Amino acid sequence: MTQQALDLLQKALSLSEEERADLACSLMESLDEKVDQGVESAWNEEISRRIADLDFGKAKAVPWDEIRRRMRTGSFLRRFKW
Repeated sequence: MTQQALDLLQKALSLSEEERADLACSLMESLDEKVDQGVESAWNEEISRRIADLDFGKAKAVPWDEIRRRMRTGSFLRRFKW
């Protein structure tokens, strides 16, 4: 990472959580200029399916703090067979 990028990162990290999220979203969007409609449609269907699963109790949400804890301890990765 260049010094300019490191300086920018340091400034970005001083922003509020909401501002950092908005900035991250904008940066991600800038990397995906060309939209593949097939992929976009597939993601929209997947999002709808996951919302329905939550709404009907087929899936349950896990708090972000719990996910971070699992990631730090490695218990999150043990669920997957690599």
